[in-house]
Amino acid sequence: MRRHFLCLAAVAALSACGAAEPLWAPQEAVNAARYVHPGPPAITLFTVISNRNGSGVHSGLMINGSQRIMFDPAGSWQLPRLAERNDVHFGITDKMVDFYIDYHARETFHMVEQTKIVSPEVAELVLQRAMAYGAVAKANCTNSISDILAGVPGFETLPQTYFPKKYMEAFRTLPGVTERKITDDDADDNHGVLLVQKGDPRLDEQPPL
Repeated sequence: MRRHFLCLAAVAALSACGAAEPLWAPQEAVNAARYVHPGPPAITLFTVISNRNGSGVHSGLMINGSQRIMFDPAGSWQLPRLAERNDVHFGITDKMVDFYIDYHARETFHMVEQTKIVSPEVAELVLQRAMAYGAVAKANCTNSISDILAGVPGFETLPQTYFPKKYMEAFRTLPGVTERKITDDDADDNHGVLLVQKGDPRLDEQPPL
């Protein structure tokens, strides 16, 4: 079973879940991958929802600050040739965002993307918290994101929770949040190939499932 399916197991089963998997790219790779997006500072929550029963199965957090990163806690998504430190992925261009979405959205799952514009100071605070958080154990994806956003100005009302859908529903109540639902009718065995098909030279191999 893929790791993102395991992001939300029953809370009672947390003790049976695997440990975190530390990964630390060298500084040269992080520097080379760095990408500064021209858009406004923003925090974007991605939530993967089952089309079979409507449950939430995974959460990811994209932060556009002094650079744009993706915090994909306990996720199985990988970017060949791009830098990762623990669960933080660097070099998140628009094409990489498309890849992230394509990896998760398919006939059995859709994604909800929620974005809140923030001040540069808030974006940088969240970015630094994500980079310092460390590798996340399975079944703790949403819990780690709620840790990172806890007490951050503009996000004070969000709950501490293990449940992706509960967190998504709370996130949409924040002032100024924009939201879109992303669907894809690709079969389960055909997801994650969008950018490979488009010929991105940085993705000359498919990520492991």
